[in-house]
Parts: sequence; C-alpha cells; structure tokens
Amino acid sequence: MPLTVSSLAQDFRYGVRQLRLSPGFTLVAVLSLSLGIGANTAIFQLIDAVRLRTLPVRDPGELGFIDFAKGSMRSGNFSTRSARLTWAQFDEIRREQQAFSDTFAWSAARFNLATGGESRFAEGLYVTGSFFRTLGVSTVLGRTLEPPDDTATCANPGAVLSYAFWQREYGADRGVLGRNITLDGHALPIVGVTAPAFNGVEVGNQYDLAIPLCADPLFADNHQGRAVGRYNYWLSMMGRLKPGWTLQRADAQLRGASPAIMQATVPEVYKAGQIKNYLANKLEVTEGGTGISGLRRQYEQPLWLLMAITGLVLLIACANLANLLLARASIREREIAVRLAVGASRTRLIRQLLVESLILAMAGTVVGALLAQAVSRALIAFISTQSEPLFVGLGMDWTVLGFSAALAVVTCLVFGLMPALRATQLAPVSAMRASGRGTTAGRERFSLRRGLVVTQVALSVVLLVGALLFVRSLSNLMTTDAGFKPEGVLSVSVDFGLANFSNERRALVFRQLHDHLAAVPGVSSVARTLFTPISNSGWDEEVGPDGAVAAGSGRQAFFNRVSPGYFKTMGTRFIAGRDFDERDTLQSPKVAIVNEKFAEKYFGGANPVGHSFHLEADAGKPEPLFQIVGLVGNAKYYQLKEDFRPTAVFPALQDDQSRNGGIFVARVSGSPTGLMNGIKAAVAEVSPSIGIEFRSFSKQIEDSLLRERLMATLSGAFGLLAAL
Repeated sequence: MPLTVSSLAQDFRYGVRQLRLSPGFTLVAVLSLSLGIGANTAIFQLIDAVRLRTLPVRDPGELGFIDFAKGSMRSGNFSTRSARLTWAQFDEIRREQQAFSDTFAWSAARFNLATGGESRFAEGLYVTGSFFRTLGVSTVLGRTLEPPDDTATCANPGAVLSYAFWQREYGADRGVLGRNITLDGHALPIVGVTAPAFNGVEVGNQYDLAIPLCADPLFADNHQGRAVGRYNYWLSMMGRLKPGWTLQRADAQLRGASPAIMQATVPEVYKAGQIKNYLANKLEVTEGGTGISGLRRQYEQPLWLLMAITGLVLLIACANLANLLLARASIREREIAVRLAVGASRTRLIRQLLVESLILAMAGTVVGALLAQAVSRALIAFISTQSEPLFVGLGMDWTVLGFSAALAVVTCLVFGLMPALRATQLAPVSAMRASGRGTTAGRERFSLRRGLVVTQVALSVVLLVGALLFVRSLSNLMTTDAGFKPEGVLSVSVDFGLANFSNERRALVFRQLHDHLAAVPGVSSVARTLFTPISNSGWDEEVGPDGAVAAGSGRQAFFNRVSPGYFKTMGTRFIAGRDFDERDTLQSPKVAIVNEKFAEKYFGGANPVGHSFHLEADAGKPEPLFQIVGLVGNAKYYQLKEDFRPTAVFPALQDDQSRNGGIFVARVSGSPTGLMNGIKAAVAEVSPSIGIEFRSFSKQIEDSLLRERLMATLSGAFGLLAAL
C-alpha cells in the first residue's frame, strides 16, 4: 500500500489497538522512555536558557559585548559581579570605537528597601541613559531612562521597575508612576515599568529596578562614586553594530584602538611594572545577543557533561525497550507470518511496527516534557542561594519543542527499527508450523537480545563509575581542612547606609555593636572582619619581607582586617605570638598576624614573629612597614578547592578608612538561626536604623560547593536510574 495520510492514520489506529492489548508492556515502555527523554529535555532546557536563547530585545544579533581580551592583566577595586571596565575605559572606548551606532554600560547593585532592622533587598542596575534605547526595550507604564536622565548633575534621578518587581512589590498597581521608592534611605520617583519579557542582559540575574549611572555618588560612602578613579572596575559594556559591520570587523577595529585606549586610561596609582602590563592589554568584541552570565561561565560545561550523561541514560532506555520489543515480537510471530502469507509487504509491516514505536515515543515525550518542567525548575532552585538568587526563564519555546520532537523521532528509530526488521525477517510457512519457528532465527534473536543486555550493563557501569567519582570529589572537598570550624558560626552583616553616622561616630558604633552582640545569650565569642572565608572576596598585594621592597617583587599575599578574637571565633589555630588587642590603634606601630604559608614562603618556614614586611603602596608614597606579632594556621578564603595562600591579617582598629558597614562573625551554641531575634534586638539597641543580614557559615560552605553537589547528585541519580 502506498504511503498516504489515510494509510498512516490506519497504521496509528492499529498501533493504538495493539498497545491497548498489552497495557503492562505499554506502561513500562512509556515510563522508561519518559524518564530518559525527560532527563534529556530538562538539561537541554537549561542549556537553551543559559547559552542558546537570545535576549528578548530588538535585533539581538546586532549586539556586541566589549571586554578585555583573554590573558589581559589589570588590578584594581572590583566591586560588582559586572566589574569589567572602569568609567574612564568606558568613556574612552565610546570615543575610539567606530563599529557601533550606540553603546551603553551598566553595573549591578543591591538596594535595601527596608528602613531599619533586617534588610530586604532589591536587585538593581545602574544604567547609562542609552541602555534601554539601544536595546529597544518597551514599557507597559511610563517611560524608560533616557540620556537626559544620566547627566553630570543628575538633578532628579528616577527609577524604572521590572514587570515582575512591579507585580510582586506593588500588586500591578497602575498608579505607581510618580510615587517614590526608597533605596538605601534615598527616595527616587518611579518613572516607568518595562515589558514582561525583559529581565535584564545578565542571564540568571533578574533585575528589579534600574536607576541612572550618574546616581552612583548618591549611594557611595564618599559621595563621589566610582567614576572618579581609574582604579574602580564596576561597569560592563555593550553596543549595537552599525549597518554593514560584523562582530569580527568590530573586534579587529577595537583591538587596533586598544593601545590608544590603554594609554589614555592608565590608573594614576599604578607603578612602572603595572603600567607596562596594562599598556599591553587588548580589548575584544564578542557576541552579545545571548547576554552575559556568571551562571553560564560556572555551569555551561557541567550542563554539557550532564547532557552526555542523560544521553547515555536514554540509550540504556532504548536498549531496554528494544529488548522488550524483540520479546514481544516472538509472541507476535504467527500474526506477522499470517499477514506476510496473505500478501502484506515486509515494508508495510515494518512501517506499522515503527508506527507503534512512534506512538510509544510520542507518549514518552509528552510525559517526559511535563517531567522536564519540574526537574529543570528544581535544578534552578537547587543552585540558587540567598546571596545570589537566580532567575532563568524556562518556558517551552520553539527550540525546546523542536528538540523534544527530534528526540521522539530519533528514539523511535533507535529502539524500534531493529526489532521491526528482525520481526519481519522470517519465513511465513515455517513460522506457522505447529512446531514453531526455525531454530536459526531463534538463536539469532536470542544472540541479539543478549547483546542488548550486555550493552545496557556496560553503559550502566560507566554511569555508576562516573557518579562515584563525582561523589568522591565532593566528599573530599567537604572533608578538607579549610583552617576554620564553620559549625556554629553565624555571620552578621551590618549596613549603616540608613543611619547617616559621621566618620567619628562609626568607630564608636562598631565597638558598641561588638559589645552588644557579645552579650547576647548563646554567643560565646564575636569579632569583626573585612572578608569572610569562602566568599570569593579578597585583597591581594605584593610584600617585601625584612626590609625588601614590595613593589614589583612578585611576592604576592592575601590580606584581611579583623578585630581581636577573630581567630578564636573562627576556630583557626593560634601557633605563636599574640592576638590583636586594644594597643593596636591608628597611633601605634602597624602590626600583622601571618599564616603558616606566609612564613614558609617568605621566611623559610622559621617563626616569623618579630620579623617585618613592607606592603606595596600607591605611586609616589612610601611603602608601609608591618611588624609581625602572631602566627596562625592556614585557612582558605576564596574557595575550598584552592591551595592555601600566604595570608597576612591587619587589626581593624588600624584601618584608616571609615567604612559604612561591616561583617561580624559570632560563634554560638545551639542553632545559629535560633539566635537571630536576640541579635536583631542587640543591633536595634545600638541604632534601629542599622540594616542587618544573616548567614550561617555552614550554609555558606554548602553554597560554595553547589556545582560539585549538583554533579554528584544528578550523576548519582542517573546512575541509579540506569541500573534499575
């Protein structure tokens, strides 16, 4: 019979009847396929959202992302996740570039919506006036920010809300225009709400509101902002290509202009060696239509690896189903033989059997797609943290639907074609004899089924071994000696932004906070720190031990500032010397406590107490000298996977910068979260305007291993699934 729509419809009806006659087989087949297809679709959905999907803006293919080329060397204050460029670099690039009809910059920020007590944050963006215009973003209410909003005077900065934030915070009230929103104690008028589809240009990070870049000084401790120094990295930059320009041509033009741009933007604090390295840097233009993403950098490779793992799971499911179909074909031998004997062509029978397989594949795809929605959302929730909440649009777009449809067809062919060919490869007469079918065909079918079983076992072993390796890697990281004891330690971040303390008052407030926190029942010790361990935050400088010059030496060390009792609170071993105390003030000689790695690398492993080192200084200033008064055990600051770094710690009381907040660490008995109310009350006694944010150190350690936990959990789950 020729292939027509009516004949295909007939085959589908026949296939459905046959499958309804074997409900147990059908259920097992659909369940097996849905798990394999669902796992593949879930991972592909994440890959599509993180890597493949373009931004919902006008002509995203025309966007180019401007950044330093790989291998560039620069140092400075990197204050946000979007810290790629300084203001001076952005301004100079705007003048020197020739490829873009318009450019824009942005910087991520977190604004406190609360007026005191526990902080409640909104994810914000500082944007240039050309940001929304260049992207072509529309509004549902009001207007977007324009170049007149982003001027040097910044007379009346307004705020543009995202659609999701407008719904969540204001209940989609259309009367919000002109009302003020309070950010870190500053009231800004709401001027617009953007369209629902636009969530920013950083995949994984949904913005709540945007304000002009010129408003940065309003929220800065020094009221000058980050644009004043060439040392402050805080901006990211994109542009829209002019007609006729390509990304490759734009990249070549900007690389050619890089020497002039670098020469015009050398940070004033750089020394000779730093200037030489900086002038050798190159800028590049890469594709910007899919946005940029720290989530992409961190998870793209693991997601492709998980895609390969789920592909193996689907192969195992297909092999299992092919085996079931071969067994089912043995039962249907007489039926197939009769149809061949009465004139049905082998091609027609193969088509009918493939249609049955396609019905199973389609049913498995539908169930798998529903399962994928739940799995992909669960994965995003798994890797989202309190400090870095993630937003990823996981709708079933045409790319995901096309992938699912292609997967259905491919799986149908993989598990259905071979059994169909085998089932129709028989002699009708011998098959209908009472003695059954020929022994040669039986042996061939048995051999094929045995081969499929061996394939399933081999692939399952590969997955289980891989899962064990991921689990072992995670276990090693979780049991590694980080140099401190996170159990029972709570970090308390305090923000003075709403309190408007004077510089003199801040020092007193820090002492009062320390005393009040130490008096909370259940708190055994408390200390202040500039950086907390395993926070991906840090400060590196060059040092010169025992009178040597630091600048240009290549002797690098990590630094922190802490108050007395920090090492006791964190559970870090104190080996020799003394802790900081009230003697260590701005008027006393500068002192430091170093770790074992510092002593090993710069003092040959000898006890460094009593020795000294210079710290590199800004150009034209003398290098400060620090006396080493203590030696402590090694501890990790950036991440658990790193080796111990040479570290020196300075006393907080010798900090000459007036800081608008800080971090306290408290060692507590019982559950850290159970003491939060007492800590809130203690802080409120000092000032009800101080903002507070809590974090458990054990949770911080867990969050730092999310990628490893994801790989271990999923590979283990898929390995067990394959083994069943």
